[in-house]
Amino acid sequence: MRLAIRYRAEYRYDASASLSTHVLRLFPRPDPVLRIERQSFATVPDAQVQFRRDLFDNVVATGFFPDEMTALGIDLDLDLLVPERNPFDFLLEPRGLRIPCRYTPEEHHLLAPFLRPTQPTAWPEPLAVASRPMIEGLIGMNRWIADAIGYERREEGDPLPVGETLARGRGACRDVAVLMAEALRHNGIAARLVSGYLFEGDAADDDRRAAGAMHAWTEAYLPGAGWLGLDPTHGVLCDHCFIPVAVGLVPADIAPVSGTYFSDVPVRSTLSTSLAVTRI
Repeated sequence: MRLAIRYRAEYRYDASASLSTHVLRLFPRPDPVLRIERQSFATVPDAQVQFRRDLFDNVVATGFFPDEMTALGIDLDLDLLVPERNPFDFLLEPRGLRIPCRYTPEEHHLLAPFLRPTQPTAWPEPLAVASRPMIEGLIGMNRWIADAIGYERREEGDPLPVGETLARGRGACRDVAVLMAEALRHNGIAARLVSGYLFEGDAADDDRRAAGAMHAWTEAYLPGAGWLGLDPTHGVLCDHCFIPVAVGLVPADIAPVSGTYFSDVPVRSTLSTSLAVTRI
């Protein structure tokens, strides 16, 4: 499958403002089978851009902006060759067949931050799955969140606290990704957050959850399978239609753009974005 990804973002300021260093997490993570056939990236002409790997081995662009400005534009075009992948094509080691995982001491040492819940929560029974078979439990949790938490589009703002998402019964993709990660950690399974692009193919407009925006999901670390993608927005395991660009421990680690602006006087800003993921 060949995909074209076209991403645009524009920040506008109602007066000249200075910008901090900005970190852009928009580029596909290194993958042994996915191939970038074409990449075109552009921002304001006077920007100094450096590409590097961050703490989580994400490919990031760091932008330095020497001059004040009233608008910051970001443009990225990608053509990708993406082989099809069966999300169930893995074998678990025996110690990963039931919940919780029995990690080795070495694994536990490295995974400790991803095993530690950060939000005390009264968990509903469908998300308290200790002692169940691993895959049955994961699929059940993933499906329950997709069914119980209605989807809402919220363009800006941090993910909601897990307790609030459960109480409201609805949330954006980043809300349910955090919910899933916290539930996995509560059940003794290492989890991390993921952001990226989602190709939704021929899905009806009412069923599209990532139309025009980047998507967020969750990965669980299972002995034998490694990091396994789970999308609680749709209740499915992640296949080749999910293109990760950033993984991390907390939402700030996977934000598409991180940075601030400042001025001697109050300055208001607006953001407009567009994203198209289409088959070539």
